[in-house]
Parts: sequence; structure tokens; C-alpha cells
Amino acid sequence: MSELEYDEVVTSLRAAGCVFAEEEAGILVESASTPAKLQEMLTRRVAGEPLEHVVGWVSFCGRRIAVEPGVFVPRRRTEFLVECAAALRPSVLLDLCCGSGAIGLSVEGLTELHAADIDAAAVACARRNLDADGGAVPVGHVHRGDLYDALPPELHGRFDAIVVNAPYVPTGDIGLMPREARIHEPHIALDGGTDGAGIHRRVAVGAPEWLAPGGHLLVETSAALMHSTLQTVVEAGFAASISESEMFDAVVVIGSIGQQ
Repeated sequence: MSELEYDEVVTSLRAAGCVFAEEEAGILVESASTPAKLQEMLTRRVAGEPLEHVVGWVSFCGRRIAVEPGVFVPRRRTEFLVECAAALRPSVLLDLCCGSGAIGLSVEGLTELHAADIDAAAVACARRNLDADGGAVPVGHVHRGDLYDALPPELHGRFDAIVVNAPYVPTGDIGLMPREARIHEPHIALDGGTDGAGIHRRVAVGAPEWLAPGGHLLVETSAALMHSTLQTVVEAGFAASISESEMFDAVVVIGSIGQQ
């Protein structure tokens, strides 16, 4: 990376309003194979395309996760959901509404991982990431479909944990999101319905039949929605609590199902 290239990229990013211009410039310069490729990538970023879509990856839990245009970019706050899941030491895990598959792939020690999403682009991306994982998870499958409808029936009652980063932005608030999210990420990955908790309700109601005895449901939510999400999980038959992280600015509702 030449100093001239880096300085020019920083200047262009600053002019476009990028808050972390220096950090982004380093990533762009490192990722570009040629000066022409660097210019192409810079043009896309200045036009407002998410940096992660431009370079094709996002750093998540210490690893590079492939992301593509049209696929939701996992946020750093979701690393707290991974921490909460890992603390429970599950062996068989379901990553529901998986997007790129980042969450499930980041939970260490699994013997079996299943991921599911309704969106074709997300499923293709998750499969790519699982294939690139080098067999770190002995058994791994990505399924396409609407929530639990994606799963084969033989998986009933098998999951030690279900992790969910479902859309939870109220429909009316999507227009208030940063431009790069509301324009470049699919609305199906953002829209949580009128109150933001619509998909959480469907997830919670369906979860008990897919969890093993003593299993857990973990749902990322927001500070504004956490009590609604908690109530939803409790009404579905779980003993539930709220976990918060100031460092990640994140909230996770954790439900446990009793031994049978």
C-alpha cells in the first residue's frame, strides 16, 4: 500500500461523509488487487454501498465472513449473541434467520450446525461460508424456508440451542435507518412488523417442539423491545431473562425449556 494511494482514498471517503475514513481506506487498499480495482471499489463506497459489500467480507468474532450485495451485514453487537450462546455449550445448534451464517459459525465446540433463512441470496452466502469453514463443524447444513418450515421433520426435539437474529426494526422506523442499510440491505432482513416483535412471536411459539429437553432459545432484540420480546418468550412456555452488554450495546433474551 503506497502512502499516496492511502491518502487519496482517505480524502475521498472523508468528502463522502465516512466517519471511519482512515480505517475504511486501509481495508479498501488492502483488498484491491490493482489500482483500477481500488478505484472501482472506492467509487462504490463513495456512492453509499456498504463497505462490507464492496470488499466482500465482514470481520465478525475474529474471522472473516463473506457477505454479498443483497445480504444482511452482521453487526458487531451480534457478537454478544454469540457469547451468550457459547456460554451454554450447545452441541447441536440452529441459527434461525441466519443471513450470512455468521452467528452459527462463530459458536465454538458444535458437533452439528443447522442454519435457515427464507432469502435465497442469504442461503447461498451461508452455504459459501459453511463450505469455507474447512470442516470445523463436523455436520453442517443450510436450509431455505420460512422459519421452522425450512427444517426437515427429523430435527424435531434435537437442538440444544436456537439462536435468532430475526428482523426487529418496526416497519415505520426503517426509513430512519442509515442510508446504506435501508437502500442496500433487503427489507426482509430488517422489517420486524408493526411493533418490531412480529417475527419474535412466531419464533418463540414454534421453538419448543424443535428444542431438546433443557434447551435454550436466544433472541437478539433492542432496548426498546426487550420487554416485549421477553413477554413473548415467556408466553411461549419458557423461563426467560434479559442479558445486556454495555460494551456491545446489545440485548439478548434467553429462554430455557424444562427437562421433560
